[in-house]
Amino acid sequence: MEIAGKVAVVTGGGGGIGAALAERLVAGGARVVVADIDADSAAKVAGALGDKAVAVGGDVADEQVIAVLIATAEREFGPVDLYFANAGIGGGPGLDSTEAQWAAAIDVNVMAHVRAAKLLVPGWVERGSGYFVTTASAAGLLTQLGSAPYSVTKHAAVGFAEWLSVTYGDQGVRVSCLCPMGVDTRLLSGDLIPEDPDAAAFAIKAVKTAGAVLSVEEVADTVVEAMAAEHFLILPHPEVLQMYRNKGSDYDRWIAGMRRFQTMLRA
Repeated sequence: MEIAGKVAVVTGGGGGIGAALAERLVAGGARVVVADIDADSAAKVAGALGDKAVAVGGDVADEQVIAVLIATAEREFGPVDLYFANAGIGGGPGLDSTEAQWAAAIDVNVMAHVRAAKLLVPGWVERGSGYFVTTASAAGLLTQLGSAPYSVTKHAAVGFAEWLSVTYGDQGVRVSCLCPMGVDTRLLSGDLIPEDPDAAAFAIKAVKTAGAVLSVEEVADTVVEAMAAEHFLILPHPEVLQMYRNKGSDYDRWIAGMRRFQTMLRA
């Protein structure tokens, strides 16, 4: 899969991984709709990319907003070839997470992907091509200490991407799932659990202790390289694959190890 000449939508494009993806896509010859709930941030990113990008502000978990993104892409550039379901939020801490925190995490981290796929996949099947890229997390393959909503919804995001690939992969729809550990974004600067600084600090400490913190540019480059090879799992931290294998080979041992890691962090 080559990105040159393609039309892409990137959600959560006002900063972090999304902004880096938009920049990398335009550099590779694609045209991009940059979407973000922060309209000013989206406009700033798109403006820096020139006439190959346009911005749309809005809640990308809202099906009507997703429809606007698709319509904007079609009007400005042509039919959408690539959709990056990149927007994500942290959620709450543990069992004390509120119903509102759970609902928001499910809406943004999972249902936004489902709603986008509902609008795009039938047309991609008819055309025989399309690419859906989910930004999940290593937490979706392993877990996230300190945040139940984040861990659970990222698992669900991976699960939906798997289902999408299995169900439509033979009809021209390609799917990749990005699962990094630490990346230098706002989530790793306190926004993972904004309502609970102590829980956020613990969750962020777990991420930073587990492996290197990568730049958003490094992650964007890894995504484009993996898409060229049409890999399902995109792992900017290669060690995640071995961790995932260890988990699958002996689940009880892996859980015991995670408990020890948690105890070490708390100490």
